[in-house]
Amino acid sequence: MNEQEWNPGQLLELSGYYWKTCTLHAGVKLDVFTAIDDQWMTAEALAEKISGDTDAVSRLCDALVSMELLAKSGETYGNTPSGKTFLSRTSPKYIGFMIMHHHHLLPSWTNLDQGVLSGGPVRSRASFSDEQTRESFLMGMFNIATNSAPRIVPHIDLSGKKHFLDLGGGPGTYAIHFCRQNPELRATVFDLPTTEPFARKTIARFDLSDRIDFAPGDFLEDAIPGTYDVAWLSHVLHGERPEDCRKMLGKVAAALEPGGLIIIHEFILNNQKDGPVFPALFSLNMLLGTDGGRAYSEAELGEMLSEAGASDIRRIPVDTPNDSGIMLGRV
Repeated sequence: MNEQEWNPGQLLELSGYYWKTCTLHAGVKLDVFTAIDDQWMTAEALAEKISGDTDAVSRLCDALVSMELLAKSGETYGNTPSGKTFLSRTSPKYIGFMIMHHHHLLPSWTNLDQGVLSGGPVRSRASFSDEQTRESFLMGMFNIATNSAPRIVPHIDLSGKKHFLDLGGGPGTYAIHFCRQNPELRATVFDLPTTEPFARKTIARFDLSDRIDFAPGDFLEDAIPGTYDVAWLSHVLHGERPEDCRKMLGKVAAALEPGGLIIIHEFILNNQKDGPVFPALFSLNMLLGTDGGRAYSEAELGEMLSEAGASDIRRIPVDTPNDSGIMLGRV
């Protein structure tokens, strides 16, 4: 690994980068990009639309222009192609839910030093939070999975498989994409009861309610209902302690038919645990929000699969954002 050489200017830029982050968050939270949509608007007109102060709205918009998220012509503002595509709610590629999830995480990150000293979380888990925070989390997961699934699903051969378990599947995004890729497949999303309304609404949007059902439960406390020939665990293990991951994988293996597949999708650390950057930072995020959750290395995930009785364990190379990866084993 080439060592980064830092100078004071670069360090200060890194230190103050949250100014840009908070500017983006404010633009999304206030729905600036949606309010502008395909129009060109003055700060005064936009301020009236979002019930803001005209001077403050103009400053926010000018900052967003400087970041090339908005465009400016005279005294009017419009969306850039990127702003319109990813930050307006009218776009099918809107990622604002995930950005708002990051916004809700921000206060805990300002207390990272406390988390490091105590070794424990400084915020509650998003899945147990208020409805708005939970919606941002669940639909943010939908945003990310919608972008990742088309890159992942074609690399995993499920021919001959009949029943797919999406454990902790949230809104059921991967169940949806795997079922669309495999017409003979039916799926069950197993997740907390609070997730069910979001999942059913999302599944119905894709006209798959006849092939994908939802089973409410806690994957650590409850038995997994039904039997399956493939189980998918996407970004589930990082929220749990190592011993609970092993417990969960044991339950999954018990719910699989002989020859069934366990497939893990995670932000995977190298075996020294000092990279890549995003999984290393994500492990800190889990420190702040969970009791023992963390990012795991490829070796650790392989060992957990082996302890659950899996063989033919391997990593499937896929091109995904943020260094997520796929581990697969057969029971």
